Amino acid sequence: MTSPDPKGAGLRAYLALSRAIPLAAPMLLKRRLGRGKELSTRWHEKLGIATLSRPKGPLIWLHAVGLGEVLALRGLIAAMADRAPKVEFLVTSTTRGSAEVLAGNLPPRTRHQFLPLDAPRYLARFLDHWRPALSVWAEQDIWPGAVVATARRGIPLALVNARMNADAFARRWHWRGLYADLFARFRLIAAQDEGTAMHLAGLGAKDVRLGASLKAAAPSLSADPLALAAAREALAGRRAVLLASSHPEDEAALFTALRGHPDAPLMLIAPRDARRGHEIATRAAEHGLSSTRRSTGEGPDAAIWIVDTIGELGLWYRLCPVSLIGGSFGATEGHNPWEAAALGSAILHGPRVANFAGDYAALHAEGAAMPVFPESLAAALSQDHAQMALRAGHLSQGAQGALAPLAEELLALAGLA
Repeated sequence: MTSPDPKGAGLRAYLALSRAIPLAAPMLLKRRLGRGKELSTRWHEKLGIATLSRPKGPLIWLHAVGLGEVLALRGLIAAMADRAPKVEFLVTSTTRGSAEVLAGNLPPRTRHQFLPLDAPRYLARFLDHWRPALSVWAEQDIWPGAVVATARRGIPLALVNARMNADAFARRWHWRGLYADLFARFRLIAAQDEGTAMHLAGLGAKDVRLGASLKAAAPSLSADPLALAAAREALAGRRAVLLASSHPEDEAALFTALRGHPDAPLMLIAPRDARRGHEIATRAAEHGLSSTRRSTGEGPDAAIWIVDTIGELGLWYRLCPVSLIGGSFGATEGHNPWEAAALGSAILHGPRVANFAGDYAALHAEGAAMPVFPESLAAALSQDHAQMALRAGHLSQGAQGALAPLAEELLALAGLA
């Protein structure tokens, strides 16, 4: 393993420039607060100021950038918690949505904070307070200052569920020296697929292995029992289909399919960004489709019910026998299908799923998901996909135990096995 101090010019230059981050950080964070992108009681966490006390005993710190990546960590945390009952866990992320949704889905002995901005002063505050025994990074969000500061304290680092497609690799190629310097600090690097493993190796990572998918093994999303009962009563007698984590391109494909559809089910639309409810209602009206919005207190009394609330996907997957997974009709390139699979909702998706190519390949191989195109979407919405949902559920259940070897290895890295 290399020295914790940077050797490459690229990383040294980055660390030198990062010292200037505090000159602008408070002003920029307050501006984001004014736009609703930060939580008013917690934005100081991004300056390294903790809003929670550190629990007693050993603590493992896990980081992922946003909502889907953070939720995927829950299965790994549960696997480690089962094997080490005295270990506590800290999850960090960067987005407001990830914090709000994780709050309703926290595993045992786990708390959340925002990752500090990548400046030495903020990182020192963070590490002084939390004193982790291990630092686990997921997918592709790696901050050089945080990695170096952690390594300098002798804290083991691991990169799990790594994901890097060809475009992401091309964007990082110019900085391959910096990445090689960073990857040398990780004692374990596990990739989601062979393509990612190849790209990481191309950026200088050594001994990259293939690992089990964290998303496939994650526990099912939670649902408030009272809200679930009320929603079930509101939907009684109606066949509901969910468009989950939608973007404008997904909604446009759906609206086109629904126009003139003689046997259209009640459509629920859960946008990826809950603030888009009014925009979606406007676009639906342009297509001659009526809609109501859950965020304004309206029920499912139209052709479309826009469920523009935060952290309720666990409700809708439980109540909708079929889900069209969003991000799959545009440049987003797909969202996580396993959340639907875990809760018994059949999986439909559009043609663009590069971010989850391996996951969808596994589902397709077992007849557990179905691709649809704009011209075939209307028919697919009216079909019975119960057997497909059962097959997806079996795959999800089978993945639950796949994280045991990784959990044991991470605990051993932390000296907690």
